[in-house]
Formats: sequence, structure tokens, C-alpha cells
Amino acid sequence: MAKEKTTKKTLTKKVSPYNKFMKEELAKVKAAQPGIAHKEAFKKAAQNWASSPENPKNKKDEAK
Repeated sequence: MAKEKTTKKTLTKKVSPYNKFMKEELAKVKAAQPGIAHKEAFKKAAQNWASSPENPKNKKDEAK
């Protein structure tokens, strides 16, 4: 008997606000400072996330 071909259904996870922000912010940081190491650029992007209005923790503060 021949094996039946099964098609894999790719389920895409919903991208979190953090992941979306970091992808965009990392590109911005690297564009502003082309020679920066990836680790340093990631640190700067993470610091920007802490004060970003896209951060759900910051949205809760605004509602108060």
C-alpha cells in the first residue's frame, strides 16, 4: 500500500504587540546606527518598548 499524502496545515500564531514592535523598532535602530551590534540594537529597542504607547502595560496607565 502506498502512503497517503497528507498536507500540513500551517497555523500561524497571532503576532504579539511586543514582537510586532520589536521587529519594526529593531529595523529603525539599525537604520539610525548601521554599525551597531545586534545585541546593543536589541537592548535599545527593548528600552523603547518600555515607554511605547503600543505597550499594553502603558495603555492601562493611561486609562487611570
